[in-house]
Amino acid sequence: MDVWWKKPLRIIQPNLQVRDTALIDPSRLAAQLEEMGANTVVFNVGGIYAWYPTEVPFHKQNEYLPADRDLLRDVIDACHKRGIRFIARFDFSKAEDAVYQQRPQWFVRDAAGEPQVLGAKRPGAWSLLMSTCTNGDYRRDGVAVPVIKEVLARYPIDGIFFNNPNFLPCFCDRCKRKYLNYYGEKLPENASEFQKDWATRCLKDNIDYLHQAIQREASQIPLILYYNLYKDNLDDRAATAEMLCTEPQDVLSLGHRHIPEFWKPALSIKLGRTLPDYPNPFGIVHSCPGMDWRHTGLPPAEYRFWLCQITANGGQIWHSLTGVPDTITDKRILEVVKEHNAMVQKVEPYMTGTEPDNQVALIWNAATSAEGWAEAFLEQQVPFDVLLPEQVEAGRLKHYQAAVIPEALAWNDAFTDAVKRYASEGGSLIVEGVPDREDVSDFLGIEPETYTSEPLIASYMRFEGAAHPLQRKLEQTELIPHRGKVTYCRPLPDTEVPITLVPPFSPLESVGAPPERASMAVRRTEIPLVMHARCARGRVVLLPFSFSQLIQEYKLGDHYQLVRNLIDYMAGGSLAVEVDHAPGVQVTVFRKTDGVLIHLVNGAGRRPLTANLVQRQLSVSIDKAWLNSTPVQATAVMTGESLSLKEEAQRWHITLPELGVWEAIWIRL
Repeated sequence: MDVWWKKPLRIIQPNLQVRDTALIDPSRLAAQLEEMGANTVVFNVGGIYAWYPTEVPFHKQNEYLPADRDLLRDVIDACHKRGIRFIARFDFSKAEDAVYQQRPQWFVRDAAGEPQVLGAKRPGAWSLLMSTCTNGDYRRDGVAVPVIKEVLARYPIDGIFFNNPNFLPCFCDRCKRKYLNYYGEKLPENASEFQKDWATRCLKDNIDYLHQAIQREASQIPLILYYNLYKDNLDDRAATAEMLCTEPQDVLSLGHRHIPEFWKPALSIKLGRTLPDYPNPFGIVHSCPGMDWRHTGLPPAEYRFWLCQITANGGQIWHSLTGVPDTITDKRILEVVKEHNAMVQKVEPYMTGTEPDNQVALIWNAATSAEGWAEAFLEQQVPFDVLLPEQVEAGRLKHYQAAVIPEALAWNDAFTDAVKRYASEGGSLIVEGVPDREDVSDFLGIEPETYTSEPLIASYMRFEGAAHPLQRKLEQTELIPHRGKVTYCRPLPDTEVPITLVPPFSPLESVGAPPERASMAVRRTEIPLVMHARCARGRVVLLPFSFSQLIQEYKLGDHYQLVRNLIDYMAGGSLAVEVDHAPGVQVTVFRKTDGVLIHLVNGAGRRPLTANLVQRQLSVSIDKAWLNSTPVQATAVMTGESLSLKEEAQRWHITLPELGVWEAIWIRL
């Protein structure tokens, strides 16, 4: 069915402040949203506060609403007149203390039986907010369902979004009874001892119930739900919602030492796109550098970089702003939003109908071991997709020329069978860490018996042999840094060992004391750090140490280069799309029947970015065999500039004269 919410959307959400209600001019707001490039708005409707005259008991009405008109209806009508879709935002995670006093059974209790109170120390004449129980009636027939029914009956909304439908550990009597019913045991007194799926079960039960209520009242209304990069089951989320969103916040207020990783938007969207036949996920980007600084904006250069990763990885942009344009004091935010949406509009026709077309897959296990690989791929301009282990089991790995399995990923029987089949049919695997299964030893090219080292410091990786592909661009050094534990393996006779361990030459306290004694006691061993084994028609490279941890912790160029060399080696020498190495530039590749779209996002510089550093004369090349058609034209989508196509040997070459923060190259076939 061709429905509006399966078409490209550009959302702006004004995070409304109740005291600013009188400053909201519906017609002016709709005009401002249109001018900034939005075709959809997310607007407060109900939950903590009703932004309309509600008749549902215990649904607190915004006391600042105008008495002489229905503000919500006016906003909806003004938006619809300009072709802007209206998504109703509900938040049933909290309620005022007056509700708690009348229905205390609806609220979260800690292990001591006390409710969770928010805002007790907040200055000003505010009531307290209390957290509602995921299993309680406030989130079901007590308030949530009647509110949804009331809104659907009164207002022509286009969609529903549940803000913050989170699970909080609760020890109320209803939760105790439900836990006993599910698991046949008492609810533990410590939340860390809850069954692993308890939180997911509670949240899914609640969202299922609300989703069914929506469908009964208005089956054409889509529901939007959050997903999380680290802990959610995407299939569960998709089963109870028509669209998914994620919120990769750039929380600079955490301090520079805790600054969010640059890849957070890219990885979040890549994960959301793993669901087949599902609308592209939304990436919610808050304009502020943290909720404690929500009344100011991100540095514009940093903000642009963060936003551009959403669409360049196949997501849909969702701008979250503190207030309406007239109340926002940092007007730079509005300029960045308008500028970004204009770029999104330019690229939308080209992105419509495309699918990612990358040769490399990273199996996502929501751990630092996967993060290190992702960081190196992005830093080295390796276009890649993210796959979940269950998607590997379903056979989706066969579409990739090379795949990386990070350390600490659980190899169950189905996963093991799937990766063995993939390699035997010609795939190339890079395996980090030795799986805890004896039946994979032959497959990995090692003897079954292994030993784990102590944490090694002052150790090195040594390239063995001459002119090995893994040493490309590292030819002038035979050693690169190593640190951490190693699983000592004995390779099988046919297993190649291109990199070995140089053991520590000193304990840490004496590495330079005195320097005259810093020479190595052992310069070469036969202890493998990289092993290469053949597997029927495919290949397996095993790294029996935490390579990703080295990347994440030290961010050394030698480690990034070795990752690139591993990928090129396993992909047959070069990737289908190659971009000259440009630190800070991310590459994503999409394809459809009449062309290929290559996104380049530029995050060069020390973060948080204070300027978008222009990259000049970037060279892009495309493998002829992969393209499988003669290109007719190459165009820089953002600038509209026609780019020359040059044919050399087995590749087509394009030079991009200049890259600001984001460009997309359309190659028409």
